[in-house]
Amino acid sequence: MWQSPNDVVLISDPRVTSIPVRESGEPLADVRGRLRVDHRLADDAGAYAHLRAGLLRRLEHAESLLPDGYHLLIVEGYRPIATQRRIFDEYRATFSDLTPDEAYIAASRYVSPVEVAPHTAGAAVDLTLCAPDGTEYDMGTAVNDNPEQSHGACYTAAPNISDDARAHRKLLAAALEPAGLVNYPTEWWHWSYGDRYWAMSTQAGHALYGPVEFTG
Repeated sequence: MWQSPNDVVLISDPRVTSIPVRESGEPLADVRGRLRVDHRLADDAGAYAHLRAGLLRRLEHAESLLPDGYHLLIVEGYRPIATQRRIFDEYRATFSDLTPDEAYIAASRYVSPVEVAPHTAGAAVDLTLCAPDGTEYDMGTAVNDNPEQSHGACYTAAPNISDDARAHRKLLAAALEPAGLVNYPTEWWHWSYGDRYWAMSTQAGHALYGPVEFTG
């Protein structure tokens, strides 16, 4: 069912930000060599290719649920706190016609505020589907197209995408949801486990992962 922008619980919502974190202490693990990894957002330290170990195990399980001819393609996992803050502040600044509070909320449709950002916890992954030769399937938009660029087609349940793209998004969800991941509905490519948004979506009571430093 299509969720309009007004129906989505944003990551800046108090229902998400008020959830406590009980840090598990689980380490970050390297995705490379275990799943297919794209290099478009690669950083010199390789932080982008790391995720909490529990999330990576779940992604490996999701990979096994995909039909022949389909693979997960990991675009970005862990994101340093300073990088997250810069991306959020730059996007928030594009809403210069709004009040500071309104701009904060508008920006959180697409970029998580640093204090609750799941990428800085190693708890979120941006990913897509590809064929065995690495060709990416039509998902309706490119990974990281924002709502303005895509005219809202980045929303997971957006109606303004092709039948093929809709089928591919459903296929992605059919593998990731049984593995325990949840989607951020404004971004079809963004899935997480163990963060505050996951806790809100699953009624877990607390998050498992908070911000963590990447040591390489």
